[in-house]
Amino acid sequence: MGKLLRRTFLIGSAAITGGVAVGFYMYKTPYPNPLTADADKGESVFNPFVKIAADNSVTVIVPRAEMGQGVVTTMAALVAEELDVELSEVKTEFAPAASVYYNRAMLEEGAPFQLFDNSFIAEMTRDIQGVVAKFLAMQATGGSSSTIDAFDRMRMSGAAARAMLIGAAADKWQVAAASLKTENGKVLDPALGRSIAYGDLVEAAATQDVPETITLKDPGDWRYLGKSQPRLDMAAKVNGKAEFGVDVRLPGMLFATVRMNPRQGAKMTGMDASAAEKIAGVIKVINLGTGYAVVADNTWTAFKAADLVTPEWAQATYPATTDAIFASIDAALKAGGGFNMRDEGDAPDAIAAASGKAISARYTAPYLAHATMEPMNATAQWTDGRLSVWCGNQAPTSIVTQAASVFGLSAGDITVHSTYLGGGFGRRFETDFSMLAARVAKEMDGKPVQVTWTREEDMRHDMYRPGAICEAAAVVDGQGVPSVVFRVASQSPIASTFGRLAGAITPPGNDKTIVDGLWDQPYALANYRVTGIPVDMDIPVGFWRAVGHSHNPFFHESFMDEIAHSSGQDPLEMRLKLMQPYPAAVGAV
Repeated sequence: MGKLLRRTFLIGSAAITGGVAVGFYMYKTPYPNPLTADADKGESVFNPFVKIAADNSVTVIVPRAEMGQGVVTTMAALVAEELDVELSEVKTEFAPAASVYYNRAMLEEGAPFQLFDNSFIAEMTRDIQGVVAKFLAMQATGGSSSTIDAFDRMRMSGAAARAMLIGAAADKWQVAAASLKTENGKVLDPALGRSIAYGDLVEAAATQDVPETITLKDPGDWRYLGKSQPRLDMAAKVNGKAEFGVDVRLPGMLFATVRMNPRQGAKMTGMDASAAEKIAGVIKVINLGTGYAVVADNTWTAFKAADLVTPEWAQATYPATTDAIFASIDAALKAGGGFNMRDEGDAPDAIAAASGKAISARYTAPYLAHATMEPMNATAQWTDGRLSVWCGNQAPTSIVTQAASVFGLSAGDITVHSTYLGGGFGRRFETDFSMLAARVAKEMDGKPVQVTWTREEDMRHDMYRPGAICEAAAVVDGQGVPSVVFRVASQSPIASTFGRLAGAITPPGNDKTIVDGLWDQPYALANYRVTGIPVDMDIPVGFWRAVGHSHNPFFHESFMDEIAHSSGQDPLEMRLKLMQPYPAAVGAV
């Protein structure tokens, strides 16, 4: 960072008047609004997040995936609060794939600083990450970032629409906008006791300029935010009207399933599909290179026929057994090296030189599949060289980018219809299930095809939470304060994910997800080292509901308990003492 700052100052006026100025202009320029109004409904589009129709109905565009975390209700509440409409009457739609819905907070929180670090350099780096997010324009749901990212943006969208409606009413009544207020979907003129519904203003309001200054409500005036609300999608999920990926039905639709080489990444060298092709209802068996697809007139027939195909699988490049895989991880751990994500004092020397009792432990975490309730599925259709995909997903723009690369299309020739999803946890951030559906549909002469994976296929072809081995060592001084070293080895989720989704492009620097949950614990220790050791292996790994934070805190806190037990300290009291410099971590304990 110091080099970056020095270089920034050295570049001087040439950069400011050239590329930096252009970059700043591009950063400040908003992405285009992808929404179009439905003329039959008398609908008007106010911004990428808000549509209002002549019948006074308000539709909020939800830019994030709803996988049970309640984001549909949260996004609607953020807009309804500032727009002054009844939350229970708000309609919602999932956003199309578009750059304007990029997730800034997800990259900001990925900065290499502890969440409790509010130093100047940490905040500046987060801001830089936010700028990068604008240029990457990744519309994605992950990192528990949806509400953080939406909190200001969605409220501003509602407030902007409200200001435009007030402006239209002021023009209609020839009064000052400041004299008007809003309530429950109406603009009110308190002085004359008159009101007008939003629906009667939408056409004129949508042509208003967005005010340069938009004032948000004072928290003391909030009706919805900060208060528990019934979920807007609750009834639809109970009565079956909510559309998940497996619920999609299109005219003339066919159904398929896939079987891919269980040794991931390896080829299929041959297959005998004769028995499957004799089954009534089977339409086609497709060789996919690394596996095969069976297309039929219903999913069950496709499942049963797929079992009758006899494939010949090539071997994978990674070890064939769990024991051999973990032997490779252990070998990497023993080889040393890696990167220090936290390195305070000189923990190894302090441990080696101490005369007190040495404490050590070794922990192992297995590879884990996401095991979402709804198995992987997607529906695809090719029409006049254009591709449409229907599926629950966590990154619609990634589907567009990947499809454009795989099939040689322009982004404008690809449409993604996002549905509810029965669990994601990072698995539906991937694009493999949508790309396979597109490949199968391409063979079916324009007919839509829904590809559904079996549960077994889902488990065999995940992008797993990586297995990990952690070794920890410590000594405790006379005041009960430990010197601690943690070393953890695992595959890199960042390298693996970017290798799949971005080809050879991999973010620079170390993958902190390997050590997340170890290096960012709020303990003030004079000697404290956390080392991450990336393991080079071709098993596909990815984001599994926090990755490092799913197993590393178990390693860390289990070892803190070992330290407390070995040194005769109460585990809670020891922690409270070590966390004193971080009041937010201590909280109300």
